[in-house]
Formats: sequence, structure tokens, C-alpha cells
Amino acid sequence: MPTNRPAALTTARCRRLLSLGHSYTLGVNRRLAHAIQAAGGGRWEVVAAAPTYFHGYQDLRPSVLDATGDEPTRVVPLNAYLTRRVHLFCYGRRLRSLLREGWDLVHMWEEPYILAGYQIAAWTPANIPLVFRTAQSLDKKYPPPFRWMERSVVRRSAGWICSGRTVADNLLRRPGYAEKPMARIPLGVDVGAFRPDPAAGAAARRALGWGPGGPPVVGYLGRFVPEKGLTLLTNALDRLRTPWRALFVGGGPMEADLRAWAARHGDCVRLCTTVRHADVPAYVNAMDVLTAPSQTARHWREQFGRMLIEAFAAGVPVVGSDSGEIPNVIGDAGLVLPEANEAAWVEALGGLLENPGRRAEFAARGLERVGRFSWSSVGRRYVEFFDRLLVGDTTDGGLPVRQNPDESHFALSVL
Repeated sequence: MPTNRPAALTTARCRRLLSLGHSYTLGVNRRLAHAIQAAGGGRWEVVAAAPTYFHGYQDLRPSVLDATGDEPTRVVPLNAYLTRRVHLFCYGRRLRSLLREGWDLVHMWEEPYILAGYQIAAWTPANIPLVFRTAQSLDKKYPPPFRWMERSVVRRSAGWICSGRTVADNLLRRPGYAEKPMARIPLGVDVGAFRPDPAAGAAARRALGWGPGGPPVVGYLGRFVPEKGLTLLTNALDRLRTPWRALFVGGGPMEADLRAWAARHGDCVRLCTTVRHADVPAYVNAMDVLTAPSQTARHWREQFGRMLIEAFAAGVPVVGSDSGEIPNVIGDAGLVLPEANEAAWVEALGGLLENPGRRAEFAARGLERVGRFSWSSVGRRYVEFFDRLLVGDTTDGGLPVRQNPDESHFALSVL
């Protein structure tokens, strides 16, 4: 029978990790659990847990757990309630029994200030280290009880993970975060699926009704929402003197506006809103440049930009704004432009479209840079952080893991 003893006391056996979060409803997001399992090299047994259904909010589509049974990690389905509101959703009672199955560490992909994050922290046995992942790049002021939940979860946790420098810089100024071990580990990309594939790109163009030759394709991949900078991008394209075609892959509330704009450009624009994730690499390969024109808003700035590393892996040059984490992700492997400077976007896009050699240079830099974002690299860094926590080694900063964290300071009542 498994025990609840910390793994530092039982190093002779395989360590057991429970990794859970509402993002795991989608198989593509469970690649993280798979990567941790693989990086563990037989020293870790990883189990993923996810809601059977998550409705999502605003531009996010409802999702049903898509586990097929042939994954390298076991997937445990959990009931979840109030999933239209990510701040208020919670898991059913199956979660409590799952958390008591003798884990050496629990990793949650839930924010510490939401009810589900607090629920996981409150129900995880006190002698099991808990690590949360957060993506908060803005210093937000949460009202009660969310402010109380955040502080409680941070106190309870053995450490935390974020995907970028902007998140780390923001949270290290908030109460409690700097006292805990932290790892800055980026999101990952499947470099087997996303790779340079001119044939797949050509086939995708043919499927879109674009024959060989023709102007370069400016691409966008992501949500169709104002903060992603679609208005800036379309305005910049309108002003270009260089011939172009544009490919938008994604979906969201700005679809009608984009279709109205596209109608003015005839055969030069394609909007693709039903692309399966498995087909995304071909569409990225159909682009000559991928753009990430994100715009910082009052309550949001770009937290990472997964589409950038997917373009790196496919050998497609990137142009991004200076919103949030984008400059840190791109580094010297693409162009970073002022997010509100439309003229700079017109000039930069025009220069790239007219210069195939420059595009090839940035594509090569992206392929060199993408190794740090591969799932094998990401999984290895998670395992290294978890191993350090379990033996009390916090050489990267922070304090030793607390085996008896504080009890939660206010009661939790859930379904």
C-alpha cells in the first residue's frame, strides 16, 4: 500500500506525482505530464487528473476530457462544477480521495487565488508537498475572499513555477512568494509535430485555394480578441505597399470583424476557425511570417506566447510586440516591435516580406533557440525542481521545503 511519507524518506522506491488542472481536459496540455514522466526515467510515476468537462469563459470553447487510454500517464477524470467561471469553479469530492492516495508531491496547474486552487491546497494532506503553476504577469488586487485564498495557498505550498520573467518579477514582489522556492520553466512545444515541412505547408495552401507562387503569407495563430492586437495587424496590412496574403487561424469574438475586413481583400485573406490541433503544424508551415501583435490592457498582458515557439520549431520567422513576455521568448530570434507603433509594424513587415534572406536568417535563429522549449527540456526541468524540493535543496533560491505547512485559515465548503 502507498504511504504518505515524504519521498525524501523513501528514495528507494519510485516517486509518485499527481499533476492536475482544468487545462488537462485537452490532451495537448497533458503533454506536460507526459514530459515529466519521460524525464523521470523510471524514477517518477506521474498521474494526470482533469475535469470531465470544462465550459470555459468568453472566448474559450467548452472542452470534454479527451483521454483515450493509450497515454504514457494514467488520466483520472474528475467532476467539476461552475466551470463557466474559472475563479469560482471547484472539483467534486472524488478529488479529496484522490489526493489521499499516497503521493510524494502534488502539482497543480491552477492559480492560487481561485477557488479550485484553494480547494486543492486545503485537501492535500499536510505532509505532502504542493507546487502550483501561475501565469500572473500583472500586479492585480484581488478582493476577498480571493486575496485570502491566494495567501493561504502560497503559505501552504512547498514551491511554485512560472513560465516567464515577467510573471516572476511581478510575483516576487507579492507577499509570501519570495519566501518559497521558485522555478521559471517555459511552456513546451512538440518539436516532432512542429518542424520545417515545406510539403505540408504547400498542401495547406492548396487546400486554402492558394496555388504555388504568389505573395508571402503573413500568419496569425491564436484567439480572435482585441488584446491580441488584431486591429493593429489588419491596419498595418492595409498600409503595406508590398503584396501580401494573410492567414488567420483561431477563433473568438472578433471573427465577424475579421471576416468583414477580409471581404475587402478578396482572395488575399483566409480565416480558418475549425482547424484541429493536429493540423496546426501544417498551417504554420503555410506561413512565411508569424505575427504576435499582442496589446497590453488594463487587466492583461501577454503571459508567454506559445505560438512563437511553435513557429520557431517549424522554421517560420516571427514578429512580436513588446507586450509582457514576448520579448523574452523571442530573444534575438525574431523582431520585437513597440506594441502601439503601427508605423513600425508597417515598416518591419514590409521589410521582411521583401527580403527572403532576412526571413531565412530569423528562421534559422528560431530553430537554434527552440531546443530550450522542447518538451524533453521542459520535462527535465520540472523533474529537477521536484527532486530538489523533496531533498530540501533550494540552491536556485528560496527556502527549504516545509513538510508541515500551515493549515488553511478559513473553512472551505464545496459540492
